[in-house]
Amino acid sequence: MKNHPNVIPLPVTAWDPSLSHIIDDMQGKPLNIHSLMANHPGLLNAWWNFRCYAVTGGELGRRNSELIILRVSVHMKAWYEWASHVERALAYGMTLEEIERVKLGAQAPGWSDSEALLLRATDELFAGQAIEAETLCALLQHFSVRQLMDFIAICGMYVILGGMLNTWKLELDEHIQQRLPEDVSREQFEHDMIMPLQRADAVQQSHR
Repeated sequence: MKNHPNVIPLPVTAWDPSLSHIIDDMQGKPLNIHSLMANHPGLLNAWWNFRCYAVTGGELGRRNSELIILRVSVHMKAWYEWASHVERALAYGMTLEEIERVKLGAQAPGWSDSEALLLRATDELFAGQAIEAETLCALLQHFSVRQLMDFIAICGMYVILGGMLNTWKLELDEHIQQRLPEDVSREQFEHDMIMPLQRADAVQQSHR
């Protein structure tokens, strides 16, 4: 078996000049994922506008988008993605208890109807590559078609990132690691990802 071919984040000094606007947007400190993608300047340039739109939540808003991204991170088992958005979700008003509850999905008690539907729809996209008709009808009681298009697009963007992060084993940015709550760790995340659906079923049973 061949050794795992590695691709490493590029230092800013090695970035293609066409990427200077991204360095400026990130105030000279792009994230490790951006530096990884800098190995392919054309892709990073093409992706950047999509990223800048999605990171604001589009028409879904910040809280809803962070909820979706965290659930995608669970499906992708992507620690870097999860940890980065724990920090962001806390900044946008989610509690750590809510963030941890995302691991349990829509079945966990405490979500609003619209939040549970977003989590369920995320699961359906992974399981069946589409939102099921019943779920879609329910979502349309809370969200516009534009918002649901944003929902699918945000899911897709973070699948792209999760695939890159997991393929090239990217390390979490040090400044993000330092800002995480003490009880949010890679070890705990990976432990929780072993059988997340079984854990969700157990929670559901305990609240009957």
